[in-house]
Amino acid sequence: MKNQHSRHNSKTLDRFNKNGGNPNKFILNNEFRGRSGSREEENKRWSSKPIKESNPNKNKFSSFKPAGNLKFKTAEEHAPKNGLIRLNRFIAHAGICSRREADKLISDGLITINGKVVTELGTKVKNNDEVRYGGELLRSEKKVYVLLNKPKGFITTVDDDRARKTVMDLVSNACPERIYPVGRLDRSTTGVLLLTNDGSLAKKLTHPSDGAKKVYMVTLDKPFHNSDLMKLRKGIELEDGMAKVDYIEFVKENDKYTLGVEIHIGKNRIVRRMFSALGYEVSKLDRSSFAGLTKKGLNRGQYRMLNSKDLSFLKML
Repeated sequence: MKNQHSRHNSKTLDRFNKNGGNPNKFILNNEFRGRSGSREEENKRWSSKPIKESNPNKNKFSSFKPAGNLKFKTAEEHAPKNGLIRLNRFIAHAGICSRREADKLISDGLITINGKVVTELGTKVKNNDEVRYGGELLRSEKKVYVLLNKPKGFITTVDDDRARKTVMDLVSNACPERIYPVGRLDRSTTGVLLLTNDGSLAKKLTHPSDGAKKVYMVTLDKPFHNSDLMKLRKGIELEDGMAKVDYIEFVKENDKYTLGVEIHIGKNRIVRRMFSALGYEVSKLDRSSFAGLTKKGLNRGQYRMLNSKDLSFLKML
């Protein structure tokens, strides 16, 4: 699969232009794209090799099949027959954080079991034990994953002290479990947003070294110069360090205002800041893909639950 993946990347330089410049078709043809090989090698191919036409109907994961009907279990279901479960696993399945982070919470004395502080790693609990973090009772929940097509005008936060509309208002009826946004989209940005109570997966998708790839459709206030393409590919210096795109291209050959941008870094407002550093203002920003998940079939403000195929792919990243 890895070699197949590499061949696919080498053939997709013109992927924003094919299909008549339809960005949705670009996304659908790459619906299950994950992380690829060396980004330096990709940059070299952009600058030194001619564009190769790829087959727009070919999907490298067309033969991919999930391993059966996956069932994602609750903490109770994960517990062995003797009713005991490791404390860090219980915390992770409560949607608080990853197991590694749970170990730190335990070591720091921030977890109590039945009213007593516990600091010993490897501690096990029963399903009826009262486990608290910061005074809040932790409840084991089944893992849920909600994919939202975020509209403009909503804040990506669980709660807003200024009573502005948040993405949680849009998914309030999605499930009884407490879910949280994975990463964020600013108020005026639209597109794909994942919400879940799976702390481990959220950490994996947003970690700086393993950040999931994101595809944006960017509309600018003025025509974009070809000379600036290579600047973004090589990287530009921002106030918080170097930033570069993994891929960038015009969506349509005769449209210099709209570009497709693929990145993996997750710094705050990174796309807008990169273009601003070159003298452009982003007038419209839409995230078309996140970790291979797209908004196919979702109108603005609509959401769906991830299926087993989506989840099995995310766990492969």
